[in-house]
Amino acid sequence: MKLLDLLSKETIIPNLKATTKNEVIEELVDKLMKSGKIKNKQEVLEAILEREKIMSTGIGNGIAIPHGMTDAVDEILAVFGRSAKGIDFEALDDKPAYLFFLLVNPKDMSGPHVKVLAKISRLLKHDYFREALLRADTAEKILEIIEEEERKY
Repeated sequence: MKLLDLLSKETIIPNLKATTKNEVIEELVDKLMKSGKIKNKQEVLEAILEREKIMSTGIGNGIAIPHGMTDAVDEILAVFGRSAKGIDFEALDDKPAYLFFLLVNPKDMSGPHVKVLAKISRLLKHDYFREALLRADTAEKILEIIEEEERKY
């Protein structure tokens, strides 16, 4: 599964308004809600926030990948957000996060969920890719960067 299979202009926020971890999660879930693929926004929020209680999904290097499993969705969904200012996401390296990939999927679909998490992590390990995403200020540019990187794999 490609990341571009999950993302579109409608699921990208090039300039997040959020200033806190919970606001980021809520803003990203709101964007997914507008896609019409979420049955219950509150259930999605709760699933992601419950996962965050276990351990922050701020993985370092300016990246956070909040995710959760819930039956409030019928398929794996993704949304991307970028913060120019950076947000404290309680990351492993204690540095702000700038790039956010939020994933949500049905409880009975853990295999594809793990594969998408691995794919995101693999793409984001490259400094040049992260830097390109940080510079991109439109949904179209973000999609182009992701598409170009995915072609390499």
